[in-house]
Amino acid sequence: MCIGVPVQIVEAGEFTARCRGRNGEETVNMMLTGPQPVGTWVLNFLGSAREVLTEGEAATINKALDGLAAIMSGEEIADMNHYFPSPQEESR
Repeated sequence: MCIGVPVQIVEAGEFTARCRGRNGEETVNMMLTGPQPVGTWVLNFLGSAREVLTEGEAATINKALDGLAAIMSGEEIADMNHYFPSPQEESR
């Protein structure tokens, strides 16, 4: 399954960046977003940064990915409201 995953830049370069995310560290192609400073969150899809994210957006996407992992692992009572909160619940 191909899903975009938030990663945070730990070492920036002109065309690639070393990033850390839920799947560990990896080199990400930065040609679509352009160079970004260390600490920036990007959405990594198949080895390329597709979008610059805020820290909040990265956290929301990671929470949704946690929910997907819970469902796929067979968690019987997965609290979907926790993993996929409505916008009103997120602002609290």
